This record gives sequence, C-alpha cells and structure tokens, in this order.
Amino acid sequence: MGNYQSVVLEKSMYHTNEGFLNRLEALDPTRGYEGTDLCGLDALERQLKRFDIKVSGPLGDRVEKFFQDPQSALLFPAYLTRAVEQGMKNSPLDLILAAKTVVNTPDYRSISSTASEDEDKAIAEGGAIPATQIRLKDKLVTLNKRGRMLSASYEAIRFQRLELFAVTLRQIGNSIARRKLKDAVSALIGTGDDAAEKTVCATSGTLAYSDLLKLWQSFEDYEMNLLLASPDMAGKILSLPECNLPGCAAAFTGPDAALTPFGAVLIKSDAVPAGTVIAMDKNCALEMVSCGGVTVDSDKVIDCQLERVAITETCGFAKIFPDAVKVLTLTA
Repeated sequence: MGNYQSVVLEKSMYHTNEGFLNRLEALDPTRGYEGTDLCGLDALERQLKRFDIKVSGPLGDRVEKFFQDPQSALLFPAYLTRAVEQGMKNSPLDLILAAKTVVNTPDYRSISSTASEDEDKAIAEGGAIPATQIRLKDKLVTLNKRGRMLSASYEAIRFQRLELFAVTLRQIGNSIARRKLKDAVSALIGTGDDAAEKTVCATSGTLAYSDLLKLWQSFEDYEMNLLLASPDMAGKILSLPECNLPGCAAAFTGPDAALTPFGAVLIKSDAVPAGTVIAMDKNCALEMVSCGGVTVDSDKVIDCQLERVAITETCGFAKIFPDAVKVLTLTA
C-alpha cells in the first residue's frame, strides 16, 4: 500500500516533461490503494486529504488553507489547473474528436492516406493486393495558444471559499474551450485545397428536408453521424415538419444536442458561422493536437504573486479524412 503522507512535494515537479500530476501519480500510484478507504481518490485528491483541504461543500475551506503549509502551497497550481479543465468538459469539442495527439514541439505534421484505385477488384491468385499509402501532410498543423489572464491579488481571494473560486476557474476553462471549438470549426470547413465539399440549399433563404437528404446522400465511404450547426440552422432543422413526425421526431439528448431522424446527433454551437451546417463522421474527421495541456504560471501561484497569472493551452486541429466532412450552407 502507498503512503501518500510521506510524499515530498517540490516546485520542480511542475517543470518536468510529464507534468506535476503525472509525477505525483508516479510517486504515489493509485493502484496501491485498491480495497482501502482511499480507493476512488487519485494522487491529487489524496494530497488534499493529507492536508485536510476541503474544496467543496458547506464546510469547504478558503483559498488561504493551501498556504498554511509550504508543502500544501505546492498543490494550489494543480488545483487551479484541474478546475479549469473541468470547465472545458462542458464543451461539445470532445464529441467531435476522432483522435487526440499530445506533442512536445510546436512543429507537427498530421498524416494523410490514399487508397489505390483498384481496391474494388477481387484479388486474383498471385495478384497484387490493393494498397493504402500513408504520408505526412505537406503543411504543419497550426497550433494556437488560447487562454485567460487571472488578475487578482492574494489578499482579494484568500478568504474566498474554494467552491466559489472554482466556479470562476471553470468559467475560464469554458471560455478557452469555446475558442478551441472555433479553431476546430475553422479546420473542418478549411480553405483552398483543404476546403470541405460544400452544398448550397436549393432555395435561397430556406432549408428544406430535401437539402438534408442531399447532404446525407453525399457520404459514401463514411457515415453522417454528427451535425454541427449554427444556432439559426439548428432551429431550422428542428422546425422541419419531417423532424417532428410521430416515431421519428428529434429527441433532445442534452442542453445543446438532439438526435435527428437520420440517426445523426445535432449539436448547436455559435462557433459555426451563421447559415452553416457541418456534417461529419465523428469517428474519422478531426484530430486535436495538444502541446502540453493546460498550463499555469506555477511559480507565481506558489509564491502568492497572483496579480497577473496566465492560464493557457496550446493546441491545433487537422482533418484526418477530408471526405468525412461536408458543409451545407444557406444563402441569403
């Protein structure tokens, strides 16, 4: 069994390639607590218990509780990071990702694959087997840094309850996630040679069920299982008579999501340009490339220099299979 109370915390743990939380988990593995009262807690949560820091509930502690001990002060940047990451989970981004790639360099090329033209032919005895060729793409994936500057003195927040403070941190995470989603939408729509195949509604200013059928029919090697729509287009889709017939009416599966008669999940997002629907096979369409995850100025936080603390994440997006993404637009 591990002994979380004997772990020595150091500032340098924030400056390793593996990061503070992974380093903490390596020093105090969770698997050592199976079958104990601490089962279900991860390494950070065990350290909070060690220093009796309650982050939620009516008896939750204040921010200053972290700084009553030099060792527990080292946990505060990790607490900030986790709260920000929790705010990111409310974004529909995770629903549209086919793959996540973590890199430690800003220069990253995704891959593309090309199938041979004779893939439909049966393989004769001794004949050549159709090939799928995988190459690195010519262009680097553009990585954008997104974040917020947390501006507050220690004196201003020291007496605040951690549960209330976490609400603000989660909102920061939500804000970063919204901007990441806009980057993802830009990658899906694409430009130039990378632009997704586009269709236009047959009647100007009007969305018809036949337009959605045409969009659905345009998928051949992939399935249309997700629609990412601007708020106006999401409303038009759900207002179609065909989407409200008994037995096939759209059913809401979340605050901004509904299951359509096509079997595709419809997600409403203001990250999508007005009059636009992005249809995709969510299992093949989009890759997210992350460089380091959420970062916090840990040294400033530990030393209570909170006047200006940057909370950032650097990531980018790339289409995996271009034909797995189609765009429907509504003209004025």
